[in-house]
Amino acid sequence: MTVALSAVPWAFAAAAQPEPIGEHPPAELAQKKLLDYVKTVMWPAFETERERLRVIDLWIKGEQADSKVPRGATTELRNLLALSKTPWLGLVVTTIAQTLYVDGYKSPASRTNIPGPWATWNANGMDVRQLAIHRGTIGYGYAYETVLPGKAPTGEKRAVMRGVSPKRMYAVYEDPGADEWPELAMKIEPQRGGIILIKVLDGQLVHRMTRTSQDKWEYLDFQVHGADVCPVVRFTNQLDLEGNTPGEVEPFIPIASRIDKTEYDRLSVQHYNSWKVRTIAGMTDFADSEEEANRKKLKLRQEDFLVAEDPNTKFGTLDETQLGGFIEAADADRESLAAVTQLPSHLLTGKLVNLSAEALAASRASLTQKGYERKVSLGAAHSQALRLAAKLDGDIEAAQDVFARVTWQDAEVRSLAQAVDALGKAATLLGIPKQFLWGRIPGVTALDVQEWTEHALDDDPLSRYLREDPNEGVGQQL
Repeated sequence: MTVALSAVPWAFAAAAQPEPIGEHPPAELAQKKLLDYVKTVMWPAFETERERLRVIDLWIKGEQADSKVPRGATTELRNLLALSKTPWLGLVVTTIAQTLYVDGYKSPASRTNIPGPWATWNANGMDVRQLAIHRGTIGYGYAYETVLPGKAPTGEKRAVMRGVSPKRMYAVYEDPGADEWPELAMKIEPQRGGIILIKVLDGQLVHRMTRTSQDKWEYLDFQVHGADVCPVVRFTNQLDLEGNTPGEVEPFIPIASRIDKTEYDRLSVQHYNSWKVRTIAGMTDFADSEEEANRKKLKLRQEDFLVAEDPNTKFGTLDETQLGGFIEAADADRESLAAVTQLPSHLLTGKLVNLSAEALAASRASLTQKGYERKVSLGAAHSQALRLAAKLDGDIEAAQDVFARVTWQDAEVRSLAQAVDALGKAATLLGIPKQFLWGRIPGVTALDVQEWTEHALDDDPLSRYLREDPNEGVGQQL
């Protein structure tokens, strides 16, 4: 969730970025305005948003709050409530995230990855860090990545790219639905000794300030980052024209709550009413008193064998409560969750029996389309971050290449034999160059394709001839 910059006067925006920047600190008035704005506007809004995200986080982990129970509920009931909670929404996040993995960064004019930005990507470990960014984006609805200047161990410029959870960052946009870069972004650093270190990034500076547990604020210092924009990239699951960014958890909490309630009802019936109850009418027990007789009746167990001397004694049973209806209700709730989240229903119900390859592909069609939409949104954000990284690295050509896009690993579920057969037909019947189809083979990575490309002509007759020593065998002939 992001907000517009309507509360910030344009006078402040100008004062917060004085000219010239150089090594001179911003004016004292600009520092005070920035500190007051962060304290009175951004921080309260951030705490409200963080509480909303905390609830979402609990649902992802399966640690959501218990359903309401009657006052004075027993320990048994509360234990059944704990057992009824299942992280279904965490499964939704995981299923979608597993279809998203960036394996390259290319321009339409090149067949290989763009060297500079792709080297920066790998130097920052983004092959792994991207997973956390994608999960955060899908779960919360949005996440951030900072791109700041840095240096490689060899001394050359190398941008530093780091994903940031929305529980630790709050960004302010003039137009949240249209702006590519925020006006301000507040990042919360790990707490040290009760003091919170806060970094506020704008179009030219990184400001540092602190907040104590007594709500005392202090402006510390600033650094010039040199990006000429606020170096924060926003990743969104779904972004509308008003800047709303719903994730894959919060809209479906009511359905997940319904599933938990159904599971609790089933567990309650299973715990208390899932066996037959034996009844006896007219049986006399030998006891010294009525109180002792009643106490003996309470001690009857399921395995006890009873004999009645009175011929008028009647034995009977009360049937157990059938669990079938509760199980069917739970399956119906899970199918509803699968429908609204566009997941194959068998992922939630476990019902997968004798499905053909075509039927399995059809069941995943909605997930495939959903994954494609997420790739468009996340891919644009990754490309934005890589262009900024190229600018900070001094690679102006890559920074201005707006046609460059990240490529995604093929995550479709199909057999290797089917894929190779289909790709072979595409190359033969449609004339598609074989090298362009290598990356579509299941399990093949961009590094594999690059290695194959480098060695594609190793067995070519001309290549073998050029590798041979022309003087070999000359002495023997003489």
